[in-house]
Amino acid sequence: MQVIENLKVKEKLYIEKLENGLTVMMIPKPGVQKKYMIWGTHYGSNDSRFVVPGEEKETEVPKGVAHFLEHKLFEQEDGSNSLDVLTALGVNANAYTTNDHTAYLFECTDNFYEAMDELMDYVQHPYFTDENVEKEKGIIGQEIKMYDDYPDWRVYLNAMEAMYHNHPIKIDITGTVETIEKIDKEILYKCYQTFYHPSNMAIVICGDFEPQRILEEVKKRLVEKKEKGQIKRIYQEEPETIVKEKIEQQLEVSQPLYAIGIKDRIGKEKIEDKSTMVKKHLAIEILLNLLLGRSSNLYKRLYKEGTIYAQPSLDYEFGETYAHILITGQSMNPEKVYEEFKKEVEEVKQNGINQEDFERIKKMIYGGYIKEYNDVRDIARMFLADYFKGIYSFDYLEEIESIHVEYLNQVLKDVFKREKMVLSTVKN
Repeated sequence: MQVIENLKVKEKLYIEKLENGLTVMMIPKPGVQKKYMIWGTHYGSNDSRFVVPGEEKETEVPKGVAHFLEHKLFEQEDGSNSLDVLTALGVNANAYTTNDHTAYLFECTDNFYEAMDELMDYVQHPYFTDENVEKEKGIIGQEIKMYDDYPDWRVYLNAMEAMYHNHPIKIDITGTVETIEKIDKEILYKCYQTFYHPSNMAIVICGDFEPQRILEEVKKRLVEKKEKGQIKRIYQEEPETIVKEKIEQQLEVSQPLYAIGIKDRIGKEKIEDKSTMVKKHLAIEILLNLLLGRSSNLYKRLYKEGTIYAQPSLDYEFGETYAHILITGQSMNPEKVYEEFKKEVEEVKQNGINQEDFERIKKMIYGGYIKEYNDVRDIARMFLADYFKGIYSFDYLEEIESIHVEYLNQVLKDVFKREKMVLSTVKN
């Protein structure tokens, strides 16, 4: 068993890659009452074109299959629903789908092994029929329509539409009412058999337990599966350019919503190694806080004059084939926020970054990462999401020390380009 220790947070990560290819990660938290288990597959809404291991022909499935599968896995052949079973055990259970992975999880203080029984049973035993698939289409269709009227989601999705020409990240994770109509049980079984193989999955368990014992408990509950080859994922080529600079939608909102997007370079071939990816992520996080964080000059000015009322959300989202910055918030004048942000970027490019501000923000971000190790939920979800990006979460704590002002200035020039910026707004 591989052990990675991080002395900064006094945590140990135990990793075991099983014979069937499944990766099990364990982070013991002695004395902590809560326990958390999450089982994820490296399969999200982006994966609608692929070549099944052992086949030569490309398979293309309707958009929204990953999310549809997540919904259906809870339903059992005996008519029971695993979510109800887990709730009856007194555990907090859930599942979610992202662009690049799907995860099934529970959190509890008691009945951990009983909950583990149920989770590992339903994830490994899909049950799809023509009837239950048809029924689910109505449920998911309602969910899609609900999100179509949800301003926060629309402002985000419209920003993706403005940035990306072809990449599936611009399509709703749930798919559309039209695409889910094309889903049948054969498609679900094919995608399940392809992506829910242990070699494409990872389990993270965090809580007060002994790693070797918990590993044996996982092994006991695994269904034997033969080794499989690599899944080839296919994405249409994505240009470096944006689609359009501005996009606006009318919906009922108390005050306009905005999303400022900056499209970054696409494709894993442009990332030299994983530490570069982590370092770049940290640098962008520091830059965003320097430019529009709560202590920045621009934020103070816009807040004082009433253009913004709260600090915007500042994010850098990336995967193997996409990357972008997203700044989201509310303002009576989103265009002014956008123009002032662009001006601020150019000014900082001209004048350089203030060393004192840089050190302060760097410490604040480091403190935020340290804080994430206080909660079993944050730890487990963080390690799973990072693992599917080829990163161990400890990497962020190590790499932040290597970041200096010169590197920040370089990232500012390389990434924060006017021609890569978009503004998405939702107004009354």
